[in-house]
Amino acid sequence: MSDFDLVLSGTVVLPGLIIEDGYVAVRGGKVIHVGEGKAPSAHERHELGNALILPGAIDAQVHSLSQKDQEDFIWSTRSAAAGGVTTIVDMPYDEGNLVCSAEAVRVKVAHASPQARVDFALYGTINPEEGATRIAEQAEAGVAAFKFSTFGTDPIRFPRIPPALLEECFAAVAKTGLTAGVHNEDDEMVRAAMAKVEAAGITDYRAHALSRPPLTELLASLQIYETGAATGCPAHVVHCSLGRGYEIARTYRDQGYAATIECCIHYLTLDEENDVARLGGKAKINPPIRPRAEVEKLWEHVRAGNVTLVSTDHVSWSENRKKSASMLANASGVPGLEVMVPLFVKGALQRDIPLTWAARLMAENPAKHFRLAQKGALTAGKDADITVLFPRPTRYDAAASGHNVVGWSPYNGIELPWTVGLTYLRGQQVFDGTTVAEPGTGRFVRPEVRA
Repeated sequence: MSDFDLVLSGTVVLPGLIIEDGYVAVRGGKVIHVGEGKAPSAHERHELGNALILPGAIDAQVHSLSQKDQEDFIWSTRSAAAGGVTTIVDMPYDEGNLVCSAEAVRVKVAHASPQARVDFALYGTINPEEGATRIAEQAEAGVAAFKFSTFGTDPIRFPRIPPALLEECFAAVAKTGLTAGVHNEDDEMVRAAMAKVEAAGITDYRAHALSRPPLTELLASLQIYETGAATGCPAHVVHCSLGRGYEIARTYRDQGYAATIECCIHYLTLDEENDVARLGGKAKINPPIRPRAEVEKLWEHVRAGNVTLVSTDHVSWSENRKKSASMLANASGVPGLEVMVPLFVKGALQRDIPLTWAARLMAENPAKHFRLAQKGALTAGKDADITVLFPRPTRYDAAASGHNVVGWSPYNGIELPWTVGLTYLRGQQVFDGTTVAEPGTGRFVRPEVRA
């Protein structure tokens, strides 16, 4: 009897290396060895041919509870498992429960734990009326980062944090060693632009991008990074749709500041002139989807190493909240957990970008960013979180897959040359190509504590 529980053989994709004839050996839920050539025997062994074996993805931005009685962790983690995502980092803006205290964190962990099919970490935030007083207690309760917004989507659930209070929050977060992530749209400029669009009577797909022109995003990003520089707090822009934003972040890093930046998969996939024009409200996202020329700029920033993380900003709004003929009346956000990894692989291969970036931007870097020490790498001693993609061309259909609470997706109809066929969480299979793990398989994961 071998002392390995599981061995997977195929093309192993690591952050800095691709092993064509490679294998991953697992014991006790941990990666024990990654090698090349003849694989060792194991209790369970799979010869996967030319399949891609990647570290399980960590989705840095998920909204499981934005709409009450809609998705919940029972469905978000189902989509995750089917998409090769083994850990989600859930946002704090839950309808009916702003996660802004240690007690709110405990309530959410207790709520999500029996539902989760993959592991989950949590963001915390603040109630503006309380200021930064509860940041330390949330860090103690186990949040992996903090989230704020320079734009007020909702005064209670998703409030704007004005500049002085944002500085106070950053100073408090700096003491915890965690990162302050911020939604980057300048509130005053967005509202002025929205008023112009409404006054002009523009209601079709064009209205959204016109209501949030590039400067609204870039000014907010500058505020975020300057606030980080002034307070010594790691500053993170949670989504950037513009090439210029990645240039700004790189400038701050070159100056020695902790300035990270995230690209959502929709900004690497969809464009305004084709997809938003076709889909209308089903492609309404904040910040907006930009023209195809901007999409290609973002891929060049991936190639150049200027992107820190790739995520989904996943939210499954019920279809009735995405079908208004008036573009600005629709809810903002789209589901994407099931297809983030295949979409990134497709886009990278089309542009001759090494797949090592998939392992780096969707696993290694998120694990480091959120200080999830046991996650994010096919390295000895790490959790055996593994995603396997097979060269099975599939035309994506969110309803047909059966792993989504909603049947719509802006990615419906896209041809995926590689599809997720196996997902392992700590060495346990949580997706076999058809069936996902039972609720309760996943765990709440906390960041490592640094002295």
